[in-house]
Amino acid sequence: MRDLSIHPILASLRRHKLVALLLMLQVAATCAVVCNVGFMVAGRLQRMHMPSGVDEDSLELIRAQDLHPRSDVQARRAADLALLRAIPGVQSAVAVDSLPFSRDSWLVDGSASGSAEGAPQTRFVLYSGTPGELATLGVKLIAGRDFAAVDYVPMNVQGNYSGFNRMDTLIVSRALAEHLFPGLSAVGRQIRIDKRDLRIAGVVDSVALPSPGRENAPAYLAFTPMLPDDTYVMYALRCAPSDCDAIGRKASDTLLAAAGDRLLQPPQRFADLRAEFFQRDRTMIGLLIAAAMGLLFVTALGIAGLASFWVQQRTRSIGIRRAIGATRRDILRYFQTENFLIVGAGILPGIVLAVVLNLLLMRHYELPRLPLWYLPVGALALWTLGQLAVLSPALRAASVPPVVATRSV
Repeated sequence: MRDLSIHPILASLRRHKLVALLLMLQVAATCAVVCNVGFMVAGRLQRMHMPSGVDEDSLELIRAQDLHPRSDVQARRAADLALLRAIPGVQSAVAVDSLPFSRDSWLVDGSASGSAEGAPQTRFVLYSGTPGELATLGVKLIAGRDFAAVDYVPMNVQGNYSGFNRMDTLIVSRALAEHLFPGLSAVGRQIRIDKRDLRIAGVVDSVALPSPGRENAPAYLAFTPMLPDDTYVMYALRCAPSDCDAIGRKASDTLLAAAGDRLLQPPQRFADLRAEFFQRDRTMIGLLIAAAMGLLFVTALGIAGLASFWVQQRTRSIGIRRAIGATRRDILRYFQTENFLIVGAGILPGIVLAVVLNLLLMRHYELPRLPLWYLPVGALALWTLGQLAVLSPALRAASVPPVVATRSV
Protein backbone atom coordinates (compact mmCIF):
# COMPACT_ATOMS: atom_id res chain seq x y z
CA MET A 1 0.00 0.00 0.00
CA ARG A 2 2.93 2.33 0.55
CA ASP A 3 3.69 2.19 -3.21
CA LEU A 4 0.68 4.30 -4.12
CA SER A 5 -0.70 3.73 -7.63
CA ILE A 6 -3.00 6.15 -9.36
CA HIS A 7 -4.92 3.38 -11.11
CA PRO A 8 -7.43 2.94 -8.23
CA ILE A 9 -7.86 6.70 -8.13
CA LEU A 10 -8.57 6.92 -11.85
CA ALA A 11 -10.98 3.97 -11.61
CA SER A 12 -12.84 5.72 -8.79
CA LEU A 13 -13.04 8.97 -10.77
CA ARG A 14 -14.43 7.15 -13.80
CA ARG A 15 -17.29 5.93 -11.60
CA HIS A 16 -18.03 9.56 -10.64
CA LYS A 17 -17.47 11.25 -13.98
CA LEU A 18 -20.15 13.93 -13.71
CA VAL A 19 -19.16 15.17 -10.25
CA ALA A 20 -15.47 15.19 -11.14
CA LEU A 21 -16.19 16.98 -14.43
CA LEU A 22 -18.18 19.72 -12.71
CA LEU A 23 -15.37 20.31 -10.25
CA MET A 24 -12.84 20.41 -13.09
CA LEU A 25 -14.93 23.03 -14.91
CA GLN A 26 -15.15 25.08 -11.75
CA VAL A 27 -11.38 24.92 -11.34
CA ALA A 28 -10.90 25.89 -15.01
CA ALA A 29 -13.17 28.93 -14.67
CA THR A 30 -11.45 29.94 -11.43
CA CYS A 31 -8.02 29.61 -13.03
CA ALA A 32 -9.03 31.81 -15.99
CA VAL A 33 -10.59 34.50 -13.82
CA VAL A 34 -7.93 34.54 -11.09
CA CYS A 35 -5.05 34.86 -13.58
CA ASN A 36 -6.66 37.82 -15.31
CA VAL A 37 -7.86 39.44 -12.10
CA GLY A 38 -4.37 39.18 -10.64
CA PHE A 39 -2.95 40.79 -13.77
CA MET A 40 -5.50 43.63 -13.71
CA VAL A 41 -4.93 44.27 -10.00
CA ALA A 42 -1.17 44.35 -10.50
CA GLY A 43 -1.57 46.80 -13.39
CA ARG A 44 -3.76 49.14 -11.38
CA LEU A 45 -1.45 48.97 -8.37
CA GLN A 46 1.49 49.81 -10.60
CA ARG A 47 -0.39 52.79 -12.05
CA MET A 48 -1.44 53.98 -8.60
CA HIS A 49 2.20 54.06 -7.53
CA MET A 50 3.57 55.70 -10.67
CA PRO A 51 6.05 58.49 -9.89
CA SER A 52 4.60 61.97 -10.22
CA GLY A 53 7.90 63.70 -10.99
CA VAL A 54 7.28 66.31 -8.27
CA ASP A 55 8.34 66.52 -4.63
CA GLU A 56 5.07 65.18 -3.22
CA ASP A 57 5.93 65.30 0.49
CA SER A 58 6.80 69.00 0.40
CA LEU A 59 3.77 70.36 -1.46
CA GLU A 60 0.62 71.90 -0.01
CA LEU A 61 -2.13 72.84 -2.47
CA ILE A 62 -4.97 75.35 -2.34
CA ARG A 63 -7.56 75.69 -5.11
CA ALA A 64 -9.23 79.09 -5.50
CA GLN A 65 -12.20 80.09 -7.65
CA ASP A 66 -13.13 83.77 -8.10
CA LEU A 67 -16.87 84.31 -7.96
CA HIS A 68 -16.79 86.94 -10.70
CA PRO A 69 -14.49 87.70 -13.66
CA ARG A 70 -11.89 90.34 -12.84
CA SER A 71 -9.81 92.70 -14.92
CA ASP A 72 -6.95 92.71 -12.40
CA VAL A 73 -6.37 88.98 -12.13
CA GLN A 74 -2.59 89.26 -12.49
CA ALA A 75 -2.46 91.80 -9.68
CA ARG A 76 -4.54 89.54 -7.45
CA ARG A 77 -2.30 86.57 -8.19
CA ALA A 78 0.80 88.61 -7.37
CA ALA A 79 -0.75 89.87 -4.13
CA ASP A 80 -1.83 86.38 -3.12
CA LEU A 81 1.61 84.95 -3.77
CA ALA A 82 3.24 87.74 -1.74
CA LEU A 83 0.97 86.92 1.21
CA LEU A 84 1.63 83.20 0.91
CA ARG A 85 5.40 83.61 0.71
CA ALA A 86 5.30 85.77 3.86
CA ILE A 87 3.85 82.91 5.93
CA PRO A 88 6.57 81.45 8.19
CA GLY A 89 7.71 78.07 6.90
CA VAL A 90 6.72 78.67 3.27
CA GLN A 91 9.85 78.12 1.20
CA SER A 92 8.26 79.17 -2.10
CA ALA A 93 4.82 79.54 -3.65
CA VAL A 94 3.54 79.61 -7.22
CA ALA A 95 0.22 79.73 -9.06
CA VAL A 96 -0.37 76.93 -11.56
CA ASP A 97 -3.18 75.95 -13.88
CA SER A 98 -2.65 72.19 -13.56
CA LEU A 99 -0.63 69.51 -11.82
CA PRO A 100 -0.07 65.77 -12.12
CA PHE A 101 -3.28 63.90 -11.16
CA SER A 102 -5.33 67.14 -11.10
CA ARG A 103 -7.42 66.18 -14.18
CA ASP A 104 -7.10 69.73 -15.61
CA SER A 105 -5.64 69.38 -19.11
CA TRP A 106 -4.76 71.74 -21.94
CA LEU A 107 -3.96 69.63 -25.00
CA VAL A 108 -2.17 70.73 -28.17
CA ASP A 109 -0.84 69.00 -31.28
CA GLY A 110 2.63 69.70 -32.58
CA SER A 111 5.55 68.36 -34.57
CA ALA A 112 9.24 69.06 -34.98
CA SER A 113 9.76 72.21 -37.00
CA GLY A 114 10.90 71.42 -40.52
CA SER A 115 8.87 68.21 -40.71
CA ALA A 116 7.29 67.42 -44.03
CA GLU A 117 3.88 68.85 -44.76
CA GLY A 118 1.22 66.54 -43.38
CA ALA A 119 3.63 64.82 -40.98
CA PRO A 120 1.93 63.08 -38.03
CA GLN A 121 1.13 65.39 -35.15
CA THR A 122 2.05 64.55 -31.56
CA ARG A 123 -0.48 65.41 -28.87
CA PHE A 124 0.83 66.61 -25.52
CA VAL A 125 -0.30 68.41 -22.36
CA LEU A 126 0.67 71.96 -21.45
CA TYR A 127 1.49 72.92 -17.84
CA SER A 128 1.61 76.63 -17.04
CA GLY A 129 2.59 78.55 -13.93
CA THR A 130 4.21 81.62 -12.44
CA PRO A 131 8.02 82.03 -12.19
CA GLY A 132 9.65 79.43 -9.97
CA GLU A 133 7.20 76.68 -10.90
CA LEU A 134 9.83 74.00 -11.57
CA ALA A 135 11.78 74.71 -8.38
CA THR A 136 8.67 74.83 -6.21
CA LEU A 137 7.29 71.58 -7.58
CA GLY A 138 10.67 69.89 -7.40
CA VAL A 139 10.75 69.09 -11.11
CA LYS A 140 14.26 68.21 -12.24
CA LEU A 141 15.69 70.19 -15.16
CA ILE A 142 18.09 67.86 -16.99
CA ALA A 143 19.09 70.05 -19.95
CA GLY A 144 18.90 73.69 -20.98
CA ARG A 145 17.53 76.43 -18.74
CA ASP A 146 14.43 77.50 -16.86
CA PHE A 147 12.23 80.29 -18.19
CA ALA A 148 13.58 83.82 -17.87
CA ALA A 149 11.45 86.74 -16.65
CA VAL A 150 11.12 88.06 -20.22
CA ASP A 151 9.61 84.76 -21.37
CA TYR A 152 6.43 85.06 -19.31
CA VAL A 153 3.19 86.31 -20.86
CA PRO A 154 -0.40 86.49 -19.54
CA MET A 155 -2.42 83.43 -20.48
CA ASN A 156 -5.97 84.69 -20.84
CA VAL A 157 -5.36 87.81 -22.91
CA GLN A 158 -8.68 89.45 -23.92
CA GLY A 159 -10.54 86.45 -22.51
CA ASN A 160 -9.61 84.11 -25.37
CA TYR A 161 -6.38 82.49 -24.12
CA SER A 162 -4.42 84.25 -26.82
CA GLY A 163 -1.38 84.31 -24.57
CA PHE A 164 -0.42 81.11 -26.32
CA ASN A 165 0.20 83.16 -29.47
CA ARG A 166 2.55 85.50 -27.61
CA MET A 167 4.94 83.07 -25.99
CA ASP A 168 8.09 81.95 -27.77
CA THR A 169 9.56 79.16 -25.61
CA LEU A 170 8.72 75.78 -24.11
CA ILE A 171 10.29 73.37 -21.65
CA VAL A 172 9.56 69.82 -22.74
CA SER A 173 9.65 66.48 -20.97
CA ARG A 174 12.40 63.99 -21.70
CA ALA A 175 9.88 61.67 -23.37
CA LEU A 176 8.64 64.39 -25.75
CA ALA A 177 12.18 65.48 -26.59
CA GLU A 178 13.23 61.93 -27.44
CA HIS A 179 10.06 61.37 -29.44
CA LEU A 180 10.40 64.48 -31.61
CA PHE A 181 14.20 64.55 -31.85
CA PRO A 182 15.47 60.98 -31.44
CA GLY A 183 19.19 60.80 -30.82
CA LEU A 184 19.53 64.61 -30.81
CA SER A 185 19.67 67.33 -28.19
CA ALA A 186 16.29 69.06 -28.10
CA VAL A 187 17.53 72.29 -26.48
CA GLY A 188 17.41 75.15 -28.98
CA ARG A 189 15.28 73.22 -31.47
CA GLN A 190 11.74 74.22 -32.34
CA ILE A 191 8.28 72.68 -32.16
CA ARG A 192 5.59 73.80 -34.59
CA ILE A 193 2.14 74.24 -33.02
CA ASP A 194 -0.69 75.89 -34.93
CA LYS A 195 1.72 77.19 -37.58
CA ARG A 196 3.95 78.79 -34.90
CA ASP A 197 7.48 77.70 -34.08
CA LEU A 198 8.31 77.59 -30.36
CA ARG A 199 11.89 77.22 -29.22
CA ILE A 200 12.78 74.58 -26.61
CA ALA A 201 14.56 76.27 -23.70
CA GLY A 202 15.02 73.18 -21.54
CA VAL A 203 14.20 69.55 -20.91
CA VAL A 204 12.83 68.15 -17.65
CA ASP A 205 12.81 64.63 -16.31
CA SER A 206 9.66 62.51 -16.32
CA VAL A 207 6.54 64.21 -14.92
CA ALA A 208 3.13 62.58 -14.65
CA LEU A 209 0.13 63.81 -16.65
CA PRO A 210 -3.01 65.38 -15.18
CA SER A 211 -5.01 62.28 -16.14
CA PRO A 212 -2.56 59.42 -16.71
CA GLY A 213 -4.04 56.19 -17.95
CA ARG A 214 -7.35 57.72 -18.91
CA GLU A 215 -8.84 57.14 -22.34
CA ASN A 216 -7.10 59.16 -25.09
CA ALA A 217 -4.62 60.60 -22.59
CA PRO A 218 -1.44 61.73 -24.38
CA ALA A 219 1.96 60.38 -23.45
CA TYR A 220 3.88 63.67 -23.46
CA LEU A 221 3.90 67.11 -21.82
CA ALA A 222 5.55 70.50 -21.86
CA PHE A 223 5.76 73.52 -19.55
CA THR A 224 4.89 77.00 -20.86
CA PRO A 225 5.70 80.50 -19.57
CA MET A 226 2.04 81.53 -19.54
CA LEU A 227 0.84 83.17 -16.33
CA PRO A 228 -2.47 81.68 -15.11
CA ASP A 229 -5.08 84.42 -15.01
CA ASP A 230 -8.39 82.61 -15.26
CA THR A 231 -10.96 82.74 -12.48
CA TYR A 232 -9.70 79.33 -11.30
CA VAL A 233 -6.18 78.82 -10.03
CA MET A 234 -4.22 76.39 -7.89
CA TYR A 235 -1.60 77.64 -5.45
CA ALA A 236 1.29 75.28 -4.73
CA LEU A 237 3.31 75.95 -1.56
CA ARG A 238 6.65 74.30 -0.85
CA CYS A 239 7.32 73.63 2.82
CA ALA A 240 8.86 71.15 5.22
CA PRO A 241 6.71 67.99 5.25
CA SER A 242 6.07 68.26 8.99
CA ASP A 243 4.83 71.86 8.64
CA CYS A 244 2.66 71.57 5.52
CA ASP A 245 -0.67 70.84 7.25
CA ALA A 246 -0.42 73.84 9.58
CA ILE A 247 0.84 76.04 6.75
CA GLY A 248 -2.07 74.98 4.55
CA ARG A 249 -4.61 76.06 7.18
CA LYS A 250 -2.81 79.35 7.73
CA ALA A 251 -2.58 79.99 3.97
CA SER A 252 -6.30 79.35 3.50
CA ASP A 253 -7.20 81.77 6.30
CA THR A 254 -4.81 84.35 4.84
CA LEU A 255 -6.35 84.18 1.36
CA LEU A 256 -9.91 84.43 2.71
CA ALA A 257 -8.98 87.41 4.84
CA ALA A 258 -7.42 89.13 1.83
CA ALA A 259 -10.51 88.72 -0.38
CA GLY A 260 -13.86 87.14 0.42
CA ASP A 261 -15.25 87.15 -3.13
CA ARG A 262 -13.90 83.70 -3.95
CA LEU A 263 -14.31 80.08 -3.02
CA LEU A 264 -11.45 78.09 -1.56
CA GLN A 265 -11.35 74.34 -1.38
CA PRO A 266 -9.85 72.92 1.81
CA PRO A 267 -6.05 72.83 1.59
CA GLN A 268 -4.66 69.42 0.72
CA ARG A 269 -1.35 67.67 0.53
CA PHE A 270 -0.21 66.37 -2.83
CA ALA A 271 -0.69 62.88 -1.44
CA ASP A 272 -4.40 63.73 -1.01
CA LEU A 273 -4.57 64.85 -4.64
CA ARG A 274 -3.05 61.53 -5.71
CA ALA A 275 -5.44 59.57 -3.49
CA GLU A 276 -8.42 61.49 -4.87
CA PHE A 277 -7.40 60.79 -8.45
CA PHE A 278 -6.89 57.06 -7.88
CA GLN A 279 -10.03 56.54 -5.76
CA ARG A 280 -11.78 54.69 -8.58
CA ASP A 281 -8.78 52.44 -9.04
CA ARG A 282 -8.76 51.54 -5.35
CA THR A 283 -12.46 50.78 -5.51
CA MET A 284 -11.99 48.63 -8.61
CA ILE A 285 -9.08 46.78 -6.98
CA GLY A 286 -11.28 46.04 -3.98
CA LEU A 287 -14.07 44.71 -6.19
CA LEU A 288 -11.71 42.58 -8.27
CA ILE A 289 -10.04 41.10 -5.21
CA ALA A 290 -13.42 40.43 -3.58
CA ALA A 291 -14.66 38.68 -6.73
CA ALA A 292 -11.51 36.57 -7.00
CA MET A 293 -11.55 35.66 -3.32
CA GLY A 294 -15.21 34.76 -3.54
CA LEU A 295 -14.58 32.50 -6.50
CA LEU A 296 -11.61 30.87 -4.76
CA PHE A 297 -13.72 30.37 -1.63
CA VAL A 298 -16.51 28.71 -3.61
CA THR A 299 -13.97 26.49 -5.36
CA ALA A 300 -12.40 25.53 -2.04
CA LEU A 301 -15.85 24.72 -0.65
CA GLY A 302 -16.55 22.55 -3.68
CA ILE A 303 -13.30 20.65 -3.26
CA ALA A 304 -13.77 20.19 0.49
CA GLY A 305 -17.43 19.25 0.10
CA LEU A 306 -16.73 16.67 -2.57
CA ALA A 307 -13.86 15.20 -0.56
CA SER A 308 -16.05 15.00 2.56
CA PHE A 309 -18.79 13.28 0.59
CA TRP A 310 -16.36 10.77 -0.86
CA VAL A 311 -14.85 10.10 2.58
CA GLN A 312 -18.30 9.30 3.87
CA GLN A 313 -19.08 7.08 0.89
CA ARG A 314 -15.75 5.24 1.10
CA THR A 315 -15.72 4.43 4.80
CA ARG A 316 -15.90 0.73 4.05
CA SER A 317 -13.06 0.75 1.51
CA ILE A 318 -10.96 2.91 3.81
CA GLY A 319 -11.50 0.41 6.63
CA ILE A 320 -10.53 -2.49 4.41
CA ARG A 321 -7.34 -0.73 3.34
CA ARG A 322 -6.48 0.12 6.90
CA ALA A 323 -7.13 -3.51 7.93
CA ILE A 324 -4.74 -4.90 5.31
CA GLY A 325 -1.92 -2.59 6.32
CA ALA A 326 -2.54 0.90 4.90
CA THR A 327 -1.20 3.61 7.18
CA ARG A 328 -2.77 6.96 7.89
CA ARG A 329 -0.19 8.54 5.61
CA ASP A 330 -1.29 6.23 2.79
CA ILE A 331 -4.93 7.29 3.15
CA LEU A 332 -3.92 10.94 3.34
CA ARG A 333 -1.78 10.62 0.23
CA TYR A 334 -4.63 8.90 -1.61
CA PHE A 335 -7.02 11.83 -1.18
CA GLN A 336 -4.33 14.44 -1.82
CA THR A 337 -3.28 12.69 -5.03
CA GLU A 338 -6.88 12.38 -6.15
CA ASN A 339 -7.41 16.07 -5.56
CA PHE A 340 -4.16 16.89 -7.33
CA LEU A 341 -5.33 15.03 -10.42
CA ILE A 342 -8.79 16.66 -10.44
CA VAL A 343 -7.41 20.16 -9.97
CA GLY A 344 -4.69 19.53 -12.55
CA ALA A 345 -7.26 18.34 -15.07
CA GLY A 346 -9.16 21.59 -14.48
CA ILE A 347 -6.07 23.80 -14.67
CA LEU A 348 -5.11 22.69 -18.18
CA PRO A 349 -8.30 24.04 -19.85
CA GLY A 350 -8.22 26.88 -17.33
CA ILE A 351 -4.93 28.10 -18.79
CA VAL A 352 -6.44 28.11 -22.27
CA LEU A 353 -9.50 29.97 -20.94
CA ALA A 354 -7.24 32.52 -19.23
CA VAL A 355 -5.53 33.32 -22.53
CA VAL A 356 -8.86 33.55 -24.38
CA LEU A 357 -10.31 35.81 -21.69
CA ASN A 358 -7.27 38.06 -21.87
CA LEU A 359 -7.63 38.32 -25.66
CA LEU A 360 -11.25 39.39 -25.22
CA LEU A 361 -10.24 42.00 -22.64
CA MET A 362 -7.49 43.26 -24.96
CA ARG A 363 -10.00 43.62 -27.77
CA HIS A 364 -12.84 45.28 -25.89
CA TYR A 365 -11.10 47.09 -22.99
CA GLU A 366 -7.60 47.73 -24.37
CA LEU A 367 -5.86 45.77 -21.64
CA PRO A 368 -2.27 44.67 -22.29
CA ARG A 369 -1.37 41.08 -23.02
CA LEU A 370 -1.29 38.72 -20.05
CA PRO A 371 2.33 37.78 -19.24
CA LEU A 372 2.77 34.03 -19.51
CA TRP A 373 4.31 33.73 -16.05
CA TYR A 374 0.90 34.49 -14.52
CA LEU A 375 -0.33 31.11 -15.78
CA PRO A 376 2.02 28.84 -13.77
CA VAL A 377 1.59 31.11 -10.75
CA GLY A 378 -2.19 30.79 -11.03
CA ALA A 379 -1.90 27.01 -11.46
CA LEU A 380 0.33 26.74 -8.40
CA ALA A 381 -2.12 28.84 -6.37
CA LEU A 382 -5.03 26.58 -7.33
CA TRP A 383 -3.06 23.41 -6.62
CA THR A 384 -2.14 24.81 -3.20
CA LEU A 385 -5.75 25.78 -2.58
CA GLY A 386 -6.90 22.30 -3.54
CA GLN A 387 -4.44 20.61 -1.20
CA LEU A 388 -5.46 22.85 1.69
CA ALA A 389 -9.16 22.36 0.98
CA VAL A 390 -8.88 18.57 0.89
CA LEU A 391 -6.61 18.35 3.93
CA SER A 392 -9.34 18.32 6.58
CA PRO A 393 -11.49 15.61 4.95
CA ALA A 394 -8.35 13.58 4.19
CA LEU A 395 -7.19 13.80 7.79
CA ARG A 396 -10.64 12.74 8.93
CA ALA A 397 -10.48 9.72 6.62
CA ALA A 398 -7.00 8.83 7.80
CA SER A 399 -8.13 8.91 11.43
CA VAL A 400 -10.85 6.27 10.99
CA PRO A 401 -9.83 3.23 13.10
CA PRO A 402 -9.74 -0.04 11.10
CA VAL A 403 -11.99 -1.84 13.59
CA VAL A 404 -14.70 0.81 13.42
CA ALA A 405 -14.50 0.90 9.63
CA THR A 406 -14.78 -2.85 9.19
CA ARG A 407 -17.82 -3.02 11.46
CA SER A 408 -19.71 -0.96 8.89
CA VAL A 409 -19.45 -3.81 6.40
